[in-house]
Amino acid sequence: MNDTKYSLYQMYKEMLTSYLKNKNEQALYHAQQFSKEMMEKDMSPEETVSLHLSVFQELASDLPEDVVDSFDLLLEVMVGYGLAYREHQSLRDRQRELDSELNVAARMQQSLLPDKKVGPESIDLGVISVPAGKMSGDYYHYMSDDQDNVAIAVADVIGKGVPAAMSMSMIKYAMDTLTEQSLRPRSILENLNRVVERNIESDMFITMMYGFYDTNIHRFSMASAGHEPGFLYRADSDEFEDLEAKGLVLGVSPKVNYEEIIHEIQVDDFIVLLSDGVTECRIDGEFIQRQQLVEMIREKKNMEAQAIVDSIYHELERAQGFQLRDDFTLLILKRKV
Repeated sequence: MNDTKYSLYQMYKEMLTSYLKNKNEQALYHAQQFSKEMMEKDMSPEETVSLHLSVFQELASDLPEDVVDSFDLLLEVMVGYGLAYREHQSLRDRQRELDSELNVAARMQQSLLPDKKVGPESIDLGVISVPAGKMSGDYYHYMSDDQDNVAIAVADVIGKGVPAAMSMSMIKYAMDTLTEQSLRPRSILENLNRVVERNIESDMFITMMYGFYDTNIHRFSMASAGHEPGFLYRADSDEFEDLEAKGLVLGVSPKVNYEEIIHEIQVDDFIVLLSDGVTECRIDGEFIQRQQLVEMIREKKNMEAQAIVDSIYHELERAQGFQLRDDFTLLILKRKV
């Protein structure tokens, strides 16, 4: 018996002797402290049982044979338990490592999204994007050029988890490159489609709605790659129009032509882009209807854009018991003057 094992043996012997003699709380407290010593020495459950048997046999040498034999069975049980416990600990450590890595990836993903004020004082932009899990398959984009024109987009990767998040990252860098050349919706989607088709798996697709607002002539041009239709609010009539255009989802075919639609934007009109995580929210167990969403937005039409999207999100979050079923992205662009 080496020095470490001998020391543990003596400690356990003194502890067990004290307990058998006094049977008080102090002895039980020493047992709890001894368990910490076992953990530090990385003792297995079967080693602990064996230690107890050895000490017990020394203290009570006339143990019945059945009692001694019963410890053999207990040792086998503890061997199996020990193996299962160590495997569980290993899996738990690995899960913690993966969670830590995912948290870092999620922070990096969040850093890819724009977060600065954009455009002239004549517009008001608000956006909220909340992942259902750690990683999001949604992407939103906004930027302005040197003429104060504004480009906006919302995309949704058809897929979940890390692969969807990686595809979102690819979209971001492709958008940064393409928008340096042109901000026109049709051109952006056609070029982006070629990038996506070459670089993502055949079972993954991306939907996107992309729009360009010319602040000089107050004209909004847009194109869609199979994305959830948005809304255009008309202040003069207090009505909402669907924002949609024909176009195949990104990544299916290398050569796709996208329809470009143009809308004139008046003072107090606003544009709403969203992901299907918004329209797939449930109220009283039923999917929200587009008309219900319209009425929710209409009630808040006089609020600032960021206040509208925040309020809509919190209202729908409460309706679902604070449990998102899909990534949630909502963007509003208002013309103020």
